[in-house]
Amino acid sequence: MNQPKSASLSSPSLIGKSEEDLLLSAYDYELPDDRIAQNPVTPRDSSRLLVISSPTQHSHQIFRDLVELLKPGDLLVMNNTRVIPARLYGRKNTGTPVEILLLQEQKNNCWLALVKPGRRLQPGTEIYFQSKNSSENGGEFRLSAKVLAKDEATGGRILEFNIPEGKSLIPLLDEFGHVPLPPYIKDSESLPKQYQTIYAQTPGSVAAPTAGLHFTPELLEKLTAKGVEQTFVTLHIGVGTFRPVEAQKITEHQMHGEWVEISEATVAKIQETKARGGRVIAVGTTAVRSLEGASQNGELRPFCGQTELFIYPGYQWRVVEGLITNFHLPRSSLMMLVSALVGRKRLLSLYEEAIAQNYRFYSFGDAMLILPEARIN
Repeated sequence: MNQPKSASLSSPSLIGKSEEDLLLSAYDYELPDDRIAQNPVTPRDSSRLLVISSPTQHSHQIFRDLVELLKPGDLLVMNNTRVIPARLYGRKNTGTPVEILLLQEQKNNCWLALVKPGRRLQPGTEIYFQSKNSSENGGEFRLSAKVLAKDEATGGRILEFNIPEGKSLIPLLDEFGHVPLPPYIKDSESLPKQYQTIYAQTPGSVAAPTAGLHFTPELLEKLTAKGVEQTFVTLHIGVGTFRPVEAQKITEHQMHGEWVEISEATVAKIQETKARGGRVIAVGTTAVRSLEGASQNGELRPFCGQTELFIYPGYQWRVVEGLITNFHLPRSSLMMLVSALVGRKRLLSLYEEAIAQNYRFYSFGDAMLILPEARIN
């Protein structure tokens, strides 16, 4: 199977967007602090759902209503990445506390990571980590890492962990790491398993694909019984998804690569769905980036590698027809991606209404369903 190592599609054309759509300031909105969800709802599928059904119509429903909103023959494409306990707390040999957020695994037990305090972690610095169970085992085993270099693109560091060659850090993270909730979740009583989708399988992500957090086993069973099919991609969420857009002209923003895998079986399932007239609905912006990033010359094919695709208004869609997504941070690349589907002005209007209707925002918040009939191109 011929699989490319990277996916960098051409920039969106000027079709379907205005000059204002290219300005960072055009993606701003004000959100009261009390609308930022600190805990998930229970059960998961009782979250609210803003349904965009046409270019002019929308309605307010509940997530479990997906059973009535989707049609037999539709296909849900889900990201089965599993969040790893990517936040580690350690110390330098001087005793200075250090906080590490792993972003992306590299070769030879090296990881790209964000670090605090960055100024004090120069190349050559050693960092030592104790087990979370150190009080039980006396702290005899200590994981350590050496700072090899600074990563200019992210401001992070390349760390080399003291693990035998051929072994992986990931199995050790259950002992040394913590689930990295986003910084805007400041007062949560959630359990680590509530920040995983029920279908999470492949470890490697530092954040949850949050649109998938709303699904329950019972809801998936009902969807299957109706004839709504499911298939999976894997995108390990890293800095590319949550890195702030800082360029005032968004076309100057450079997305950091994220690791994607799309199997032959998934490609075949999507092709079968389209051939019979079914609708391809991506569950989350990461599923969107996976599918669109793996499309070459308008054709989706099996893929394993990095995608740096940045989707914003004017983008010409190749695979995705509909989207399930949460409500995103102002000025984020995720808002720009959703704007490419429904239009920036309409998205901001929908966000304004969601705020007025007391929707809950961000990772543990409510959801939005954009049906294919509402897509602008």
